[in-house]
Amino acid sequence: MKKKRLAFFALAVGVLASSVLTGCGSGNRQETGAKGSGEGDAKKPSAPVPIVMTLPGTGLPTPENDDIKKALDEKLGTDIQLTAIQSGDDYNNQLRVRMSAGNYPDLFTTDYVYLKEFAEKGLLLDLTPYLDKELKPAKDFITRLSGEDVWKKVSVKGKVYAIPRTPDVPFSSFWIRKDWLDSLKLNPPTTLDELLEVAKAFTEKDPDGNGKKDTYGITGQKFDAFSPVFGGFGVGQPGTFYEKDGKVMNAYYDPNMAEALGFIKKLIDAGVVDPEIMTNKGTADQQKAFQGKAGIIFKGWTDMSKDEFVNQYKTINPKAEWVHIDAPKGPAGQFNGSYDFDRPSRYYAIPKSLEKDKAKLQKVFELINYVSEKEGNELVMYGIKGKHYNVVDGKIVPTDLMAKEGNYFHLYQITGRPNKEYLEVKFPNQAKDIDFAFKIPRIKTFDSSVVPPAGFNLADAGRYAEEELVKFIYGKRPLSEYGDFLKTLETTFKYKQYVDEAEKQIKEQGLVK
Repeated sequence: MKKKRLAFFALAVGVLASSVLTGCGSGNRQETGAKGSGEGDAKKPSAPVPIVMTLPGTGLPTPENDDIKKALDEKLGTDIQLTAIQSGDDYNNQLRVRMSAGNYPDLFTTDYVYLKEFAEKGLLLDLTPYLDKELKPAKDFITRLSGEDVWKKVSVKGKVYAIPRTPDVPFSSFWIRKDWLDSLKLNPPTTLDELLEVAKAFTEKDPDGNGKKDTYGITGQKFDAFSPVFGGFGVGQPGTFYEKDGKVMNAYYDPNMAEALGFIKKLIDAGVVDPEIMTNKGTADQQKAFQGKAGIIFKGWTDMSKDEFVNQYKTINPKAEWVHIDAPKGPAGQFNGSYDFDRPSRYYAIPKSLEKDKAKLQKVFELINYVSEKEGNELVMYGIKGKHYNVVDGKIVPTDLMAKEGNYFHLYQITGRPNKEYLEVKFPNQAKDIDFAFKIPRIKTFDSSVVPPAGFNLADAGRYAEEELVKFIYGKRPLSEYGDFLKTLETTFKYKQYVDEAEKQIKEQGLVK
């Protein structure tokens, strides 16, 4: 669990922290008078209703240059005061101090750990009674795009405490040098054994024709590089939770995990894996791929097929051609790794105190509903018609100004967007890759629903587990000791306590019966 470093002096610095929270971020929006007046008065206000929003993010323009704010305010009779703060512990800590001091934003995002904490302290508005009435348009929009389970992800003890923004979608798959396949007269690998054979050929048979043995089969970053290999054995990414045979399964306890590690060891023993795969960071693996040092990489289309990246590797080698491939089939099937499909991309919460101000609460509901309906949703996705996009033959066509000014629009997408439609509008040249990434099968995980128990340090356990798994795949520790690894994980790091608590929470949310 994230450390609660500031809790002991939260009240003492609450006022200071709230002013910092207001002043941070790109917009430096002021929140003076945000709480309004006339508590309990549900009559339509004569002046714009200030709505204070706080969320992590960057790139927010000043209010006078914010086309989305101005359009929403004009439509709804609001004065939206959005503060975007750099993501991470800084945002969470400042929000926590602010909540402790009773200086609540009207609408804010958090993660599930803090959502659960705030809900249990009685600081959040229970949205359950509003979902089928005041918030029905938003509920219908989110459910249509995301399914019913997304509401379980924002519930605490059966009550809904946040608006879940539609989940993000997976982008990654294996990419392969098609020109290398053609040069060696090979077909794309369809099984794990074929993956090994192609990787060997890429390493040993001079696929780039330069007369040097200077290529590898596979590059990537740590165990993510082998996601489809784990998937071929029916195993989620190390440490993840998923359903298997009707039960909650943690990947370390999956009976097939040792076998999956054994196949990864086989790849490494064959000399076909980038020797720096466990230390690659940033764009190191991508650049190795583009420079012709490896022919297979597990990466998102966002890092491989966008025009800017195609231009990069074509500049190095005009004949280079990277294409995505299906996950290789293994003993347990064909899964392109694992993914938490139902995890909300944001959790938007409303403070319980706002129920005293009926007029403002109603305006917050109107805002949430409006960005969920066609007109408002298109506004927060694409911007201003005629400026950021045009409609040609019934299709939305971005202008150059959308790319220049539209990077902050997502900050207003409270309930989300139809992701496939949105991505294909913004990246029309990648439509096939987007469709492929949507359709390729993956193991569904539940990790965003799990709050580690008190006294358990997930970071320490994760570091130990990764270190030992690296030893297994590089032959520094025999796989026959995998059971001993689990025992140490349980005794020294209390991992079984974490697994038991995770199973309880996942079942309480109704994700597994």
